[in-house]
Amino acid sequence: MKQLIKACSLFTCCLLLFTAAEAQPLKQSTGFTRGDTLRGTYGPSRDWWDVTKYDLHVKFNLKDSSILGINVISIKVLKKGKELQVDLQEPMILDSILFSTNDIANKKIPEIRKDGNAYFISADNFSVPHTKYPDVRLYVYYHGKPRVAVRPPWDGGLIMKKDKNNNPFVSLACQGLGASVWYPCKDHQADEPDSAEMHITIPDSLMCVGNGRFRGKVNNGDGTATFNWAVTNPINSYNLIPYIGKYTHFSEVYDGEKGKLDMDYWVLDYNLDKAKKQFKDAPRMMKAFEHWFGPYPFYEDGFKLVEAPHLGMEHQSATAYGNKYMNGYLGQDLSGTGWGLKWDFIIVHEAGHEWFANNISTKDIADMWVHEGFTNYSETLFTDYWYGKPAGNEYVIGTRKGIQNDIPIIGIYHVNQEGSGDMYPKSGNMLHAIRQVINDDSTFRMILRGLNKTFYHQTVTTKEVEDYINKESRINFSKVFDQYLRTVQIPVLEYKIDGYKLSYRYTNCVKGFNLPLKIKFKTEQWIKPTEKWKTLNLYPEGDNSFTVDPNFYIKTKKVD
Repeated sequence: MKQLIKACSLFTCCLLLFTAAEAQPLKQSTGFTRGDTLRGTYGPSRDWWDVTKYDLHVKFNLKDSSILGINVISIKVLKKGKELQVDLQEPMILDSILFSTNDIANKKIPEIRKDGNAYFISADNFSVPHTKYPDVRLYVYYHGKPRVAVRPPWDGGLIMKKDKNNNPFVSLACQGLGASVWYPCKDHQADEPDSAEMHITIPDSLMCVGNGRFRGKVNNGDGTATFNWAVTNPINSYNLIPYIGKYTHFSEVYDGEKGKLDMDYWVLDYNLDKAKKQFKDAPRMMKAFEHWFGPYPFYEDGFKLVEAPHLGMEHQSATAYGNKYMNGYLGQDLSGTGWGLKWDFIIVHEAGHEWFANNISTKDIADMWVHEGFTNYSETLFTDYWYGKPAGNEYVIGTRKGIQNDIPIIGIYHVNQEGSGDMYPKSGNMLHAIRQVINDDSTFRMILRGLNKTFYHQTVTTKEVEDYINKESRINFSKVFDQYLRTVQIPVLEYKIDGYKLSYRYTNCVKGFNLPLKIKFKTEQWIKPTEKWKTLNLYPEGDNSFTVDPNFYIKTKKVD
């Protein structure tokens, strides 16, 4: 048994670092290229125009994994610009770009400049003067064989598999890697289209499931069919994903905070019975998260779980599910407490991203902790809601074993580089500490719901989130954010006991670190440590033992 526990702990640590269910950590670079800058910077080739819609038409050739497509990109010109950047990753090939404006129809762009995975066209084609042509449509034609995912979804790209009956089972995963791995787009999180459509052509014996609402199927008379899906809400480009396979469907209607919510489930036909049992966690998830976070953010597009040929991903309104119909994370409890085996990790975690990642998205991938930290903590809040606060506390404390403290959680800006995998359990534990200090779950819940209301369907920065929490809690957590997000230091509370006197201070911390703590020294009480020694005097009666509430992620050290 001890060997099994040791093995499971090692497995847990590895998963917490590279869990696709929580994100796809990018390779940590020590040096950055021009390509990284072009991909990660929201600069002069991007900041003068706004995407309003993607209308994607793609034909999949499942025999050779090639695709042929056109993306109609509707844009609004915001100001005068020089060049416009469209992203499409090699080995995909951009063939041509046409454009239309208010009084120009389907005019071909004469010159396209290629720089790695970025293509540039002169803004002179349609934006001089920019006020004359406020709306532009780009028709971007392309083809090729997308990069194949080696270990999806951690190593993203096209996923070509077979189900157990040897039918094609196909999808993509591209968070971090970028949607431009399979279609041309403005591949930066700071700009989300206001809506999107997908028209996917595949063999007519299969089904294609996409984001949003199904708009019908067209039989093409040549052994293929085109499946039409539409999203009416803003959506991040990496979330726009088709699923192709021998699907069957069942559904239910959830009575939610904003009314009736369609909850649809698409699974491989032979897994229908297992799915009907396992997916009972979906309405439980919705009930818990609408309580904590507010209404599901995409009622107009519905909610879906879609069986995928990989573990899972937060594809907006079409969550990828590949947890093999087991509780926990592929049958394992990431907290090691037992609570994580009472629910399906992929259903809970990935759906939590509908609020944090899909409703509230970060402008730069360096701030990805906003997606992953809050969603990691959603697991705790789900456990809390259904099994009680002590269970939630045990769960979040148990996840600390996966914290590595290797590099800071916030990554490097403007080069498409996120930070440490600690953005999951360490950020979750930071939020748990903030919750303890607020010491009022009504206020904490109001803050979570307020974030989703204030930044509804918006992109944000870390500073905006920090400022909001500070303002609404009326507590300045700035140094707490600095400590846990921007350093790898775990604060140490040094203390010494002299009779009925307790002296304490923080070390191994940022200057000004001031996280209040709940302690037990003769009685339970709060202290407000700083880097300077403070002394607490109590009556001499009682036990002189000293403990810090374990809900705070710090270390303690007794000194002479």
